[in-house]
Formats: sequence, C-alpha cells, structure tokens
Amino acid sequence: MANSKYEYVKAFEKENYLLPDTYIVIRVDGKGFHKFSKYYNFEKPNDLKALTVMNKAALKILEKYSDILMAYGDSDEYSFLLRKKCELYERREMKLCTLFASLMSTYYMFYWNKECPNRQIEEEMIPTFDGRAVIYPNFETLRDYFSWRQVDCHINNLYNTTFWNLVKKGLTPQEAEQKLMGTVSSDKNEILFKECNINYNNELEIFKKGTILVREYENYKQQSNEQSLSSRQKQRQDKSRKKAEIKQYHVDIINDDSWWDQRPWLIE
Repeated sequence: MANSKYEYVKAFEKENYLLPDTYIVIRVDGKGFHKFSKYYNFEKPNDLKALTVMNKAALKILEKYSDILMAYGDSDEYSFLLRKKCELYERREMKLCTLFASLMSTYYMFYWNKECPNRQIEEEMIPTFDGRAVIYPNFETLRDYFSWRQVDCHINNLYNTTFWNLVKKGLTPQEAEQKLMGTVSSDKNEILFKECNINYNNELEIFKKGTILVREYENYKQQSNEQSLSSRQKQRQDKSRKKAEIKQYHVDIINDDSWWDQRPWLIE
C-alpha cells in the first residue's frame, strides 16, 4: 500500500490477539432465530431439517479449516474448537469472529435452500449469526465448557418438548408456561408420560444431546513441539489434519470419559 498523508487513520484500528498456546472456542449464535423459526414455520418442538442445515453448514466450515478439531451444535448455535497451536489469522479475535459468523450465515442460507425447497429464504427474513471467541487455558476447563453446552441442550430440549406437547394437547402457550413454572426434570418427564403419552427417553438423540463433529485419526501420533518444526514438517501435519475423516455423533460427552480419552489429539 502506497504511503499517503491519510495513512495516519490506520493508527485508530486496534486488534486483540488471543493468547498463544491456549484453546480457542468460537461460538456462533443465530440472531433473532425466534422470529426466524416462526416466519418459516419450524416444526415444534424440533425441526429436523433445520438442524440438518445447521450441521451441514458447520461441517463445511470444518472441512475448510483444518485447525478446527471439533465442533458442538444445538438449536441455532455452534461452538468450534481450534487447536492450541492454531495461528489462523494470527489469532486475531475480530477476524476470527467475523469470519465464522459470516461463513455460518452464508452456508446456512445455501443449505437451507437445498434442504427446504418449499421454504426458500426470502429477503424479508434472512439467517444471520454473530460470533464470539473465548480462550481456555487447559483441557479440564475446555471439557467443562462443552459439558455446559450439552447440559444446556438437555435442559432446553426437555422444557421445549414438554411445553409444545402441552400446547398440542390444547393448552394455550400461557397455560403451558404456567404449568411448567417451578418444575424440575422429573416433573417434566412425568407430565410427558402421563399427559402426552411420550417417553422422553425415546426422543431422538440429536434433540437430547446435540451434535458433535470431530476429526478422527486412524493412526494418530503425538505431535512434536511445533516451534521446532520446519515449514515442510508443518505442512505435513496440516495435510494430515485435512485428511482426517470428520464424523458426526449424538452422544453423551459429559459423563463418558472414554470418548475424550480415545481422542488424544483434542487434548494435544
């Protein structure tokens, strides 16, 4: 860029570089999706096609950036885990947040129009996402983060499943909300079973546990200290990450220690 007398304005731009050697989680959330779901007449309590769109959009982002080790999604949000040594965009917070939010918005619209040909996106109501970046210093805290998101998925889904089935049985939204006020999980399960003839345990796992996308290595080897690697060695490692198969799961990652133990590359 050529120098000019106006270049001084660049000094007003400030960048926040995320701490090195820490786990980065980029979480994207749908903006105004309550109105969005109402506008496009989502099935209640869960719209499987809408969740499929979310998962396909997230998968595309994982395929695009090998620095993403796994992602967890539920409803209109997705959390992407970047490896500790990630140098994507020099770990610039604003760049990463806007990148992931814009990609999610774009891919969501693309896959929505493919999955829902009878509910094409209209100019009056387009899907948009915002993004935030959070850094975690160690694996224990990182795992607690994903446990938090999965617990949130369970709590919200149990409430929504009970709420919407009560509405389908004839209650008004206000009456259903009043009926569920102060109830705990066991109360909601009992209401579903006795009043709606629904066993919550038989609900689809994708609704109860969300979606996990993770890179799977066939023959994983502990990676060397990247600071001592040559550029050629780094390229080989990047190629290995790109070749790793991305698999989708709907399982318990809170209590199942083996799920994490079997994937040492997440601990790295």
